[in-house]
Amino acid sequence: MTDKPLIGITGASSGIGAATAEAFSKAGHPVLMMARRTERMKEMNLPNSVVASVDVRSREQIVEAVRAGEEAYGPVDMMFVNAGVARLADIGRQPPEEWDEMIDINTKGVMNTVHAVMKGMMERKRGTFFMMSSIAGRKIYPDHTVYCGTKYFVHAVSESLRDYLSDYNVRVIVLSPGVIETEVLSGVRDEGTLAAYKENKAKMGGGISADIVADLILNAYNYPQEAIVQEICITPTRQKF
Repeated sequence: MTDKPLIGITGASSGIGAATAEAFSKAGHPVLMMARRTERMKEMNLPNSVVASVDVRSREQIVEAVRAGEEAYGPVDMMFVNAGVARLADIGRQPPEEWDEMIDINTKGVMNTVHAVMKGMMERKRGTFFMMSSIAGRKIYPDHTVYCGTKYFVHAVSESLRDYLSDYNVRVIVLSPGVIETEVLSGVRDEGTLAAYKENKAKMGGGISADIVADLILNAYNYPQEAIVQEICITPTRQKF
């Protein structure tokens, strides 16, 4: 057992989500790991962890996972609202079903996740939301049309939530990464878009390790509750836009 508070993470089976689970676990926190690929999370074998099969499109699945985590380790003190997909493509030929998936996961899934723990944080007058956006939530990119829209949504909702929740001493922090070494390209089915992304990534010498981003999240969380880093935007040094 641990006396440190529980950390909830959606999209915890890979990339920044998995790296963040490892970073907080190493720092002594129990972690509630939520994703669709449960075997990956179980294979990480983190101590004081709860693994839950969650599709963030299901409000009920998130609520049930939070209930199980909090029964074991107490209230969720930070929720990393991380789960998302990137179906990048030429908007003129992209199947609308890919728009639906991004909108449902990257916007509705965000709100479902926030809703599952917000009331408790307000009552305790303590808590932190880490909202996964992207540099694509700050500027537009070719073949990112709907993806950018979903990440602009995260920025707008986060600004509003930060204002609203500040009266309850709850923090809302936005994470806006550039190119990171994750599995994001696995969601790109448009061959032209994929080739262009890989070419641009090669020009900048590759992406940043997810471990670096996880350390930033841990550091920002560890500031006193009365202090907030409102947004973190991190990119490779050679990423020009």
